[in-house]
Amino acid sequence: MPIYDYQCSHCGFKQEVMRKVSEPSVTACPQCQQNTFTKLLSAPSFQLNGTGWYATDFKGGSKPSEKAKETEAPSCGTGCACH
Repeated sequence: MPIYDYQCSHCGFKQEVMRKVSEPSVTACPQCQQNTFTKLLSAPSFQLNGTGWYATDFKGGSKPSEKAKETEAPSCGTGCACH
């Protein structure tokens, strides 16, 4: 079950609430009982680390096909630096 951050816009009370995705949002503030308790936008609690698909396919840097072009010999065959 995900944990959501809520804050009351009336009294400023903050609380983490564990709710099912299918449940409706909490609107009544447990502190002041006003219907001004809203869900806050927060960062996800996981990160994509390691050598998975993100690091190899979408993370910045050159693509594998560009690396192959960098290591190819010049096409003129004389070893010049014209390319």
